[in-house]
Amino acid sequence: MSKESRRRQRQAGHVPAGGPTANRPADSGPSAPATQSTSRRGTERAGRRDRARPTARQPFFQRYRRIIVGAAIVAVIAIVGAGMISSATQPAYACSNIWQPSPTTPPSAGASPTLGDVQPDMGKGHVPVGNKITYTYCPPASGRHYGQPQAPIPARVYGPNDTVIPQQWVHNLEHGALVILYRDPTADEAALRGLFDGMPPSPVCGFEPGGQSPGPVIAHFKDMAWPFAAMVWGRVLPLETLDREAIIQFFDTWGEQTEEPQCNPPSAAPSASAAPSASATPSVSAAPSTSAAPASASPSAVPTAPSSAAPSESLAPSASPS
Repeated sequence: MSKESRRRQRQAGHVPAGGPTANRPADSGPSAPATQSTSRRGTERAGRRDRARPTARQPFFQRYRRIIVGAAIVAVIAIVGAGMISSATQPAYACSNIWQPSPTTPPSAGASPTLGDVQPDMGKGHVPVGNKITYTYCPPASGRHYGQPQAPIPARVYGPNDTVIPQQWVHNLEHGALVILYRDPTADEAALRGLFDGMPPSPVCGFEPGGQSPGPVIAHFKDMAWPFAAMVWGRVLPLETLDREAIIQFFDTWGEQTEEPQCNPPSAAPSASAAPSASATPSVSAAPSTSAAPASASPSAVPTAPSSAAPSESLAPSASPS
C-alpha cells in the first residue's frame, strides 16, 4: 500500500489490521478516567489505577455479634426448657418412711379389736400449690397440704391416671372425711365405685357420699405397704382386701372427729341432753326425801315425849296448891 493510500485511510479513520497501531489498546471512551490516576501535581498519568486504601479491622464481637447473640438466646431457652421439664417430671411429694404400724396388744377376751392404728402427727399447715412436701410417713394421715380452693378435692373415685397427690386429700382428712387408697393401678374400678356408692351417711354430720361431703375420696397411691388403706385424720386402717364392712365400721368409729368439723357438732347434744332429761329419776329421789321425813319425824317424836312429860309433872304440884 502506498503512502498516499495509508494517508487517506488515516484521514478516513481506518487503520489496516497489521498496521503499527494494531496492538494499541482501543480508546475506552467515557470509562477511560478509571484507568488514569492523578499525581501529586494534578497531572494525569495513564496506565495506573487507584489502590484500595486498607480499612480498620472490626473487633471479634462486632464481626460475629449476630451469631453470638443468637447462640446465647438458644442456650437460655434450652436451660429454661430443661428446668421446666425437670420440675414437671419431679414428684410433688416424697416419703421418708413407708409406714408400718407397730404391733398392738391383742384385745382381752370378749373385747372387740380396735380398728385402725394411730399414726404420729405430722402437722397440718397449708403450703402454696407447687411446693414439694416430704412426709415422714406414707401414706400420710396428717401433714402439710394445699389450702382452698385447690383442696379439699371433690369426693369421688379417682382413676390411676388422675393426678391426685397427698397435698390434696390430706385436706379432706382434716375436714373429717374418709380417704380410701389403692396401691395397684389395675385394681377393680367397678368394685371401688360400688364401695363409694354403697357408703352410708357420715357418722356425725349425716352427709351422703359426695355432694357437700368432703368424702369419701378413693384414689390411687403407690407408696404404701398394703394393697388398700382406709384413713381418717391421724389414723390408718391397713387392708389386704377391699373389706367393705371393716371400712364402714372404721369410719363410723373414728370419722368426723377433727378440729374442723363440717357440721354443727351440737347435733349430738340433743341425745346427750336427753340423758339428763332421763335424770328425771332425781325427781324419784323425792321419794327418798319423803321417806326421810318419817325417819326424821320419828326421832323428833322420841325427844318430844320426855320433854313434854316433864312439864306435865311440874304442873301437877302447881295444881295441888290451887
